[in-house]
Amino acid sequence: MNELSTQHEAAAHEAEPRTRDWRKAMSDHVAYALLVYTALQIFLTVKAMSQGSSSITPYIALVVLIAAIIPACRWFEKRWTHLSDEQAADISYAGAFRRDTIGLWLMAISLPLAITGLCKAFI
Repeated sequence: MNELSTQHEAAAHEAEPRTRDWRKAMSDHVAYALLVYTALQIFLTVKAMSQGSSSITPYIALVVLIAAIIPACRWFEKRWTHLSDEQAADISYAGAFRRDTIGLWLMAISLPLAITGLCKAFI
């Protein structure tokens, strides 16, 4: 009998619509954006270096640029970590969340491209 009630509770819990936790979702976006940014930055820097520059400067720039993006990503995440449990599940935050994720992803993808373009223009 106890096993049957446990199964019913599990089924009822699964039937409830899952609410999105904006805090966790933004944290996930930040983590993936950092991975994408770093991979793009490394790939583009290595490609640019194979086409010419043999000094250590691109390596130093690569480390600085990867370290510099962390505070920017942390800023996006910090905007969402202060939410209460009720706010974290509030659907009215969907627009602001979408705006922040678009800004985060634009930054993560466009910065490595822009930085590499600027470096190529000056080298």
